[in-house]
Amino acid sequence: MKSQINASIEENTVILKRLANNFTTDPVEKEDLVQETFIRSLKSFEKFINHPKLVSWLYVIMKNIYLNRYRRLNIHRTAEKEITYRQSLNSATNNKAETNFVLKDIEDSMKALSKENYEIFSMYLEGFKYHEIATQMSIKEGTIKTRIHTIKKVLQKKLNVYARN
Repeated sequence: MKSQINASIEENTVILKRLANNFTTDPVEKEDLVQETFIRSLKSFEKFINHPKLVSWLYVIMKNIYLNRYRRLNIHRTAEKEITYRQSLNSATNNKAETNFVLKDIEDSMKALSKENYEIFSMYLEGFKYHEIATQMSIKEGTIKTRIHTIKKVLQKKLNVYARN
């Protein structure tokens, strides 16, 4: 079975590289996209190995990977702009000591979480979708949603002193 999977991967790599042109012109990014597609598909690859729509299935996976990366990148860019704006606003109105206390309290509150919850919430803050976190952590998606909700409540309670009305 492994040799059949390897052969299928080798056979479809060229096709997927061509399809990656729909998303990017950067050769390194294309290669990453193809590799990530095969990595994500490995769990179910056996079911589709001789399926006539194997390439279509792989293309959908590739498209989703690209879209998720694009969304995450935009989330980071938006967050960076917001942070830069807030920093410029804070530097004009607040002193650094106060900002450092706030950041320290946030950091301490995050570190107080269990290792697993810290990892789950960090992935959530990085823009991962619930189902992606669930897959990565091997936990049901509903459990991930509940944990993130609970973590938010815990952090809000710990950091309520900074809430602005």
